[in-house]
Formats: sequence, structure tokens, C-alpha cells
Amino acid sequence: MVFSLAHEGSATHDVTNQPPPLAPYDASEDAALLEGLRREGAGWAEEDVRRIGRLAGSAEAQEWAALANRHEPELRTHDRYGHRVDEVDFHPSWHHLMRTAVAEGLAGAPWADDRSGAHVARTAGGLAWGHTDAGHGCPTSMTYAAVPALRHQPDLAKVYEPLLTGREYEPDLRVPTEKRGLLAGMGMTEKQGGSDVRTNTTVAAPTSEPGVYTLRGHKWFTSAPMCDVFLVLAQAPQGLSCFLVPRVLPDGSRNTFRIQRLKDKLGNRSNASSEPEFDGTVAWLVGPEGRGVKTIIDMVNCTRLDCVMMSATLMRKTLVEAGHHARHRSAFGARLVDQPLMRNVLADLALESEAATTLTLRLAGAADRAVRGDVGEQAFRRIATAVGKYWVTKRGPAFTAEALECLGGNGYVEDSGMPRHYREAPLLSIWEGSGNVNALDVLRALTREPGTAEALFGELALAQGADARLDAAVSRLKVLLRDGSEAGARRLVEQMALTLQASLLVRHAPPAIADAFCATRLGGDWGHAFGTLPDAADVGAILGRALPTG
Repeated sequence: MVFSLAHEGSATHDVTNQPPPLAPYDASEDAALLEGLRREGAGWAEEDVRRIGRLAGSAEAQEWAALANRHEPELRTHDRYGHRVDEVDFHPSWHHLMRTAVAEGLAGAPWADDRSGAHVARTAGGLAWGHTDAGHGCPTSMTYAAVPALRHQPDLAKVYEPLLTGREYEPDLRVPTEKRGLLAGMGMTEKQGGSDVRTNTTVAAPTSEPGVYTLRGHKWFTSAPMCDVFLVLAQAPQGLSCFLVPRVLPDGSRNTFRIQRLKDKLGNRSNASSEPEFDGTVAWLVGPEGRGVKTIIDMVNCTRLDCVMMSATLMRKTLVEAGHHARHRSAFGARLVDQPLMRNVLADLALESEAATTLTLRLAGAADRAVRGDVGEQAFRRIATAVGKYWVTKRGPAFTAEALECLGGNGYVEDSGMPRHYREAPLLSIWEGSGNVNALDVLRALTREPGTAEALFGELALAQGADARLDAAVSRLKVLLRDGSEAGARRLVEQMALTLQASLLVRHAPPAIADAFCATRLGGDWGHAFGTLPDAADVGAILGRALPTG
């Protein structure tokens, strides 16, 4: 007897009940993003942000991101003849991402833009473009952040700032002043101290030329080693100081920047993080000797904002992925997006995402107005950026894990892209000061910098009387503030963050969003995991606002 198995065999390869690819999509299709852009003074940039969002969601850009992470950077210490070169080779997709980010003004460009809202426009562009790959956001962020620190040394700023604020991406190592655009990195931490940078052992020895030193030491975490110049900390005769270190010296020779190894990291795999060794490395002093932390903190404040931005971006990206899956996947006789419990999970994630995005853009607005001389915004920025850095980055890992789970087993495999986002999320809480460092920094600002507490409560007062739960939270915050103990710092900063987010949502978000956030995050009508919104929450309105229409 002969059996024909051709038809039966091919049937096992029929694919049903799987979502189509998300790309192409518009990464800027986010009401909280666009409303915040306009509200914080950068509505003039909306068309640019929308264009960046469409490009970020294109199949081509999404493929660049996947390839840049699949083909990781490789360290090349020597050339074929044995000469030390200390270069890092990247996949072409990395260069596509970098070239686009720099051209779109996501690096140093806002510092050369006199328009009010320029820094907000950059942050909004980052919230959209970040839907591609987080790794290349590291050098663009540090390039952006290097400019205000470099301004502590006007003669150096005059030379380098026009190049750091340019929109040309030239990745090859050449004399910096012969290029049309530069990238900047940072080298602060060392293996014996980590965040305690005052224990740094790298030594800076003055030369006979004023302002020029030679460095000797070993940095523990320096991203990204392919940059043109670096701001680093080292011990000068009068104490810890900040220095500018170029990879290539003015005469065209390579500065001593021996890359010992690239870090084998949990995430952020497309980006190279390194351990460079300095040995007679030429460096220029930035700011006064002994004021290194004070000088470089201007850089840190900017990169902390970018940590908040990228965490908010990861939340939004993974929410979009989860919502897309739920729209197209069916189980137990109905689409996932129509099932009450899944709707609760997605709506809860949407609340968290909107709160993070809204706070990010408020911080960007404060940064923009602060650099233009607004004293009140300078005080608000000082405390609120540290608060946002602590809280939003802390929420990222739990959020991305829940969004991944919305895809079930499909979300656990690399092809979905969700594992990459999940691995990325913890970095933002660690980079530029872990949770403890930022919580203690908030305490330090409250005690040492007059006006920060007043600025925060002044912001909260703008929503006074609009929601009883918010008013009660502000009262609780004042009680916690009187304690101010180091052991209670995390509790205090968490309450600050939630109260600030609620205040912003009460003032600016639709009632369904603000009410559900206040009921859960402030009122206690919530569980301990996402997806525990109360029955009274208007889930339909929340999802109608949050999920893309595609």
C-alpha cells in the first residue's frame, strides 16, 4: 500500500495566529511625547521629530539595530606590523545609526542652536530615535554632555565646541581640528573605587607648557573608546581635576590610550566600553586644579537626563511591541487585546510609560531654561533630574520584563528583540550613578544647595487642589523630608518621583490617565505587579490613547 504524504507534510508549516512584523511603524506616534514637546517650548520641532520617528520605525533602521547588536564591536590592539593602534571595529550598521543620530542633532547640536526649546527638541528626538538601538546613544549622549563641562576652560571650548556641536559623523581617528565633527567620551571610574571617584589613583603631572599635563593610570569603565576626545578625572598636585584627552595629538601622532580590553556586558552590546591605560598620555586641564568633580558634574547632569530619556524610550518601545502582539494574537477564542486581564496589564504599563515620558520632557524643559539663565529652573533641574534618574531607571527592568511576558514564549526568543531591550534596561540605573548614589545626591542637594526643596514644592503646588490623593501625597512628602535620614533616602526619593509624576499628569494628561495613576501609585489601590489596576480605572480610554493605531 502506498501513501501520499505531500499535502499532509506541508500543512505543518502553515503559519497562523502570529502577528505581522511591527515595522514599518511611527515611533513618534505617542500623544505624551508630542504634547510634551509642544508644552515644553519645542513645538517648532514637531515635523522633525515625526520624521525621525518614521525613520526609527522603518524596517531598515530596525535592521540596523539588530545587526549592530548581533555583530559586536571588536578590539584591534595592533596592526599587522606590530604597531599599537588601539582601534575598535564596528559593523556598518553601527555607523548608519551613528551617522543618522549625529545628523539629526541628537549629539551636541542643541548647544549651537539659539532657539528656545532646542534641548527639548533633542530629547524628543531621542525618545523617538531610541526605538532603534540604545548602545549608540552612549557616545551621542556623552558628546552632548561634554560641552557644558568643556566651557569651564574657554580656550579649549573655543577650539572644540564648534566640532562637538556639528552634524558630521567622521569615525576615523585623525587630528581633531582637521575633522568636521567630533565625538566625546568620559573616563571617571577606576577599579578600586567605582563611583567614589575621589579615590582615583590616576596621576596628572604638569609639564613645562601651561595647562598641559601627562597622565598615568588605568580607567575601569570608559565608553566609548572610538571617540575623538575624552573628559577624564585624575589627581593633580592640588587635587582631583578634570582633563581633556584627545586620541590623536595636534602633530598627528597617536596619544597613549592603550585599550586593555572591551567589557563583556549584560546588554548594550552594540557599544564598546573599555579599560584604557594612560602612560605619559597628554592631557589639557579643564577648569581649576582640584575642582574636577565640580567641573565634570555638568556633564553628569546631562547624561543623567539621557538615562531617564532612554529608560522612558525602552518603556515606550516595549509597550508598542506588546500592544502590537496583543492586537494580532488570539487565545481562548478572542484577541489578547480584547481580554480583560491583558487589557489591565497593557493599561498599567501605559500609565507607567506616559508618566516616564512626561517627566522626561519636563526635565528637558528645565534643562533648556536653566542653560538660558532661569534660576528657578536651575534649582528644579538640580533636584528633579536626580529624582527622575533614580526612579524612572529603576522602573525600567520590571516594565520591560512585563512587556516581554505579554508576548509569552515568543518574547523570550532573541528574534523578537525583546530580550535585547530587557538586557538593556538595568544599565540605565547603573550608568552615571547607581540608585544609592542618586538617592544620596538628592539628600546632598537638599542640605547643601538652597532653593532645591522650594523649587520642587513650587512645582507640586501648581496642581494643588486638583486631586485629594495628590494633596495627601505632598503632605506625606513633607513629613518624610523632615526625617532626611540616609537609610530612608530611597523611600524619600521614590515618594518625590511619584508625587512629581502625578502632579504633571494631573495638570497635563487626560482625566482617565491622571485618575488611574493617582489611585494606584499614590492612593494604594494597586497590587505589587503590573496588571493590578482597580475596576474603576478607565482601561479603554488609557489604551485608546497609548497604543498606536496600526
